[in-house]
Amino acid sequence: MYWKGHQGQKGAVYGALCPDTDGARTVWIADGEAPGAPTIDPELVARRAVDSMLLTGPNVASPRAGGRYVVGLPMWLWVEQSPTTFGPNTATATAGGVKVTATATVSSIAWKMGDSETVICAGPGTRYDASQGKSPSPDCGHRYKAPSTALKSGKYAGTATATWTVEWRAAALGDAGKFTESRVTPFAVDVREVQVLN
Repeated sequence: MYWKGHQGQKGAVYGALCPDTDGARTVWIADGEAPGAPTIDPELVARRAVDSMLLTGPNVASPRAGGRYVVGLPMWLWVEQSPTTFGPNTATATAGGVKVTATATVSSIAWKMGDSETVICAGPGTRYDASQGKSPSPDCGHRYKAPSTALKSGKYAGTATATWTVEWRAAALGDAGKFTESRVTPFAVDVREVQVLN
């Protein structure tokens, strides 16, 4: 009990410590009344489950860190997939007797290419194969219009931002929902002009 005073009736303020949650909260309980069960927000429990997944930004496979690319030619953008970089990833968490299962999957990736353009891709992109020649990517690609050599670093500085869609369910409560989170991976692209030899 923290304080015994008056709120229109006799009672006291108590501190409620819940072992499955962080911190404490205070509650007013009138004399003769039993304390009610604490309200558990299943979405907050779902977010705890997501924290345990250790989700990261996209594992960028292309553009390659050590690669050189050519102005005007199609660049294929794609990422390697794993449970922590693309999903699906499933985990559970419990608080106050409420068990919540959450599943996270990347729903889109926003590629900021460093040249003021952004490419939004719904999936991981398609892996390039030499047999594709100079054809553009069927689902996730970009063309640079100028070389990166004029930049101080000599490379375009970009980011790949994954939007993770999390679907959760608390079966015992008959409750379910959805929310999104994002994770970012930086990358750099060396883009050159074709050198013509006479």
